Amino acid sequence: MKIDIIGDIHGCYKEFEHLTHTLGYVWEQGIPIHPDNHQLAFVGDLTDRGPESLKVIEIVYQLVQQKKAYYVPGNHCNKLYRYFIGRKVQITHGLETTVAEYKALNKKEQARVSKQFRELYENAPLYQQLDEQKLIIAHAGIKEELIGKVNDKVKTFVLYGDITGEKHNDGSPVRKDWSKDYQGKPIIVYGHTPVSEVRHINRTYNIDTGAVFGGKLSALRYPEMTIYSVPSTMPYVKEKFRTFSESVNINI
Repeated sequence: MKIDIIGDIHGCYKEFEHLTHTLGYVWEQGIPIHPDNHQLAFVGDLTDRGPESLKVIEIVYQLVQQKKAYYVPGNHCNKLYRYFIGRKVQITHGLETTVAEYKALNKKEQARVSKQFRELYENAPLYQQLDEQKLIIAHAGIKEELIGKVNDKVKTFVLYGDITGEKHNDGSPVRKDWSKDYQGKPIIVYGHTPVSEVRHINRTYNIDTGAVFGGKLSALRYPEMTIYSVPSTMPYVKEKFRTFSESVNINI
């Protein structure tokens, strides 16, 4: 099984296209196809904050429909889904950029985009267990004891991480670093928390390198575990990146 797992895109379509070319994919059919039968996988948060969220939805939808990619939803995906099905959500924290793109479309195009995304979201598992459960892809990660389970606790964890209920000064939730205690056998690949470089600790890989905040868009090639990154075209926002004091690459 050859899989290229891409971190949080957040509407950074140009970076996504650049990264797939770097990974050896060709776009002759309008979607990225690898000549050596690699498949793409996405850790969620396809949209919001970046300039071309709807184009990202279109490509990922087509890939998943044609069984050429795997997708798991992120918290931003969940919020956009709730918007599309008419739930009351706050159009903030990046959703406003996707909604602005959506509202600029005619009614027919709006219906098409909404249908595509709802179908993509509704058919997605909370997390992917691939390669005979040796590889797990979950947006914000997953604790060892939650693997194999599907319930509200699992949903909260994979969408939002190990939240404590507390808030930082900027209103963002306090998240515990679950990865430093992970001792499971499956490799877990996730995103959600922007880091300046791919963070590898205890058989977990955080591949959200903050493309929408001016960092990089990164991919992890499995099973080689090789990292590929392309620079972002977005303005750099230093305070959005999390730093960790403990050393990485331990208990590999």
